[in-house]
Amino acid sequence: MHHESLAPAHIEILGPADRVSQATKETIRRFHQAFDDHDPQAMEALVADDCVIETIKPAPGGARAIGKAACLEIWQGLASAAGTWFEREEVLVAGERVVIRWRYRWGGDAAQSIRGLNLMRVREGLIVEAMGYVKA
Repeated sequence: MHHESLAPAHIEILGPADRVSQATKETIRRFHQAFDDHDPQAMEALVADDCVIETIKPAPGGARAIGKAACLEIWQGLASAAGTWFEREEVLVAGERVVIRWRYRWGGDAAQSIRGLNLMRVREGLIVEAMGYVKA
């Protein structure tokens, strides 16, 4: 069950209004909407063929997922997980670069969540890189 009342309203994506930053903001907005709507198929049009994800586990450096299919497998699994949701605390875009502070929840209290950060890069409307970090 998605807990609408616990999730914050959509937050503003911060950053400059130049053409590249605006295009990046739109890609990230659509990416977040796919998570919010639990719509993993919506992600397919947002991920580049050469995308690379550096995951949060295993410590200390995480694992790497290389290529569109591998990256989609990770993100689509998260987006389709019942009873979970992301709360964005802050999103900052500068050109192709994106910094996202978030809290991932699987219940209503703080003990049922983890806070983290993603550093991402978007090229020509497609996500090409994501590195995840968490407070452990």
